[in-house]
Amino acid sequence: MAAKTEAKSGDLAIGQMVTYPNQGVCLVEHIEKKQIGTSTLHVYALRVLSDNSTIFVPMENAAAVGIRPVISSMQFEVLLEYLGADFELISSDWKIRSREFGEKLQSGDVFDAADVLKKLTFLSREKKLSFREQNYLEKARFLIVSEISNAGFEGESVFEIKLEELVETACRIHRRIQPVVAVKSDH
Repeated sequence: MAAKTEAKSGDLAIGQMVTYPNQGVCLVEHIEKKQIGTSTLHVYALRVLSDNSTIFVPMENAAAVGIRPVISSMQFEVLLEYLGADFELISSDWKIRSREFGEKLQSGDVFDAADVLKKLTFLSREKKLSFREQNYLEKARFLIVSEISNAGFEGESVFEIKLEELVETACRIHRRIQPVVAVKSDH
């Protein structure tokens, strides 16, 4: 099991890069007061780097939402190892897979996104992925590449090549354990 990236957002700093589950990397632009009904809340204004949109998150809810700082250099090294390592068996039931992959991507954890990427890449070698699974595969790749390139560890194009090689290695290793996923019909 990979080391989970912790969702610690206690005191985010203006200018800090963070990840927002299922959205990717955001920049903490500022903190402001928002009047919601009779309550005044302090909120983080997060700029989503992929589409330049803004998300407002109440400061007291940031950890519960899953906002966390981008991974550290030590976590990056662990992630590289994890990307090239074997993974657990893939369920043949599309409903179970879909729920698992959706939950993992919603968690905001880059290691969960890596697990989804490896499993769906492996599965795509056996069959054409459903529309939903193809979207999950693309989302997992986006979340990983976005975090790594925005954290400044690797350039996007260089990391994408390395990512392909590592995932290919993981799939090759896994094929020895699970040569075929007896895939149940997607409908």
